Amino acid sequence: MLAVTIVSIFLLLVLTIIIFEIKNERAYQEKRRQKGQNYDNGPKPKKLKTEDITPPVKEVIPKNLVPTRDQQENVEETQTVRIDKKLPQCNYPKFTHVRLVEMGLSDDEAQEFVQELIPQLEEQIPLIQAKLDEKDFHQMERLTHSIKGSATNLGTGGISDLLVECNTYLKSGTDIDIATVYFEHLKNYTQALKEQYA
Repeated sequence: MLAVTIVSIFLLLVLTIIIFEIKNERAYQEKRRQKGQNYDNGPKPKKLKTEDITPPVKEVIPKNLVPTRDQQENVEETQTVRIDKKLPQCNYPKFTHVRLVEMGLSDDEAQEFVQELIPQLEEQIPLIQAKLDEKDFHQMERLTHSIKGSATNLGTGGISDLLVECNTYLKSGTDIDIATVYFEHLKNYTQALKEQYA
């Protein structure tokens, strides 16, 4: 009888603590809502008004001052800002399936595995092209990641090295020109793989 009473008191105490915690959590969430913050999304970013943005200052040259040809070239050189990007070169050694042979497959079996990779690549290329057109770097990264695994499991060099480098870039890079270069090389290396394993 004493044991039943102790268990009952213990359960009542646990239930009281749970109810107290639920009330505290609700009160906390209500305070956050009153402050205009959503716990899940964090504070909302401040929206800029058009008057907060200062337009770029342009230099005005009076019409009565006509620069000489040398002065004009000098002005054009100082006004032109060139941003030189380092685009990927994508010069990889020829793809080889030696990795599969080292795992114990015959040369014919290894070639058959690589030939199964080619349709996967051809299937993903239009999907990657669509995401490139949308400038959706996250989805491009996911698509290249899925075929990178297949390519690197089958061999090294060529398409395998390209996909590793491209996927690594897409994890944090957002330059559309660089992504386009990788995509063009992806099409070229896929074609080269088709010719190599025809």
